[in-house]
Amino acid sequence: MARAMDVLGDRWTLLLIRELLLGPKRFKDLQARLPAMGANRLSERLAMLVENGVCCPTTHAAPAYELTALGEELRQPVIALGLWGLRLPVDERIDPASARAELVALCLTAVSDPAAAAGMQEVIEFQVGAETFHMQIDDGQVRAHSGPATEPPGLQLQCDLATFMALALRQITPSAAIREGRASLLLGNQRRLTQVFKVLSHQL
Repeated sequence: MARAMDVLGDRWTLLLIRELLLGPKRFKDLQARLPAMGANRLSERLAMLVENGVCCPTTHAAPAYELTALGEELRQPVIALGLWGLRLPVDERIDPASARAELVALCLTAVSDPAAAAGMQEVIEFQVGAETFHMQIDDGQVRAHSGPATEPPGLQLQCDLATFMALALRQITPSAAIREGRASLLLGNQRRLTQVFKVLSHQL
């Protein structure tokens, strides 16, 4: 544990890994998502993670960073920390404006229902405010990724952050959100969308 904390315990490091769990990111993308971190500290943390084999520069796309197999093993612990943090008292120093729907989607991957998703193949693209991200359900495995879907999605949903949060927390059904004009289904049908959210928000 002490050795792990030597690598992961510095401020911002786990948040940096959290961003890479959503897929490869360019330096400027990471800087935009963690603006308070500062360019120098970001460079230092990336160099340290590369040195310890947690992430590496990509070789198959534009210059960016991605998690290695070792880094990918942090997926469940990091998401579990995020879910655990929901139980803590609200810290007023944290800017509510920093909330992002794709991070909610990342948490949903840990509380989804593998049994209900067994045999399901689905790509869902979300447009939540200014954010665009997608989720993949592949025979019980659920992943969230930054940016538009890399393959044609079967479902496309447009809404604001409050509505996406309400859908994730099962405070509103997809059909009610669409009926009330809070969400728009750009591609696909409501029945499939309802099935997807039953899988995604199973334990919330």
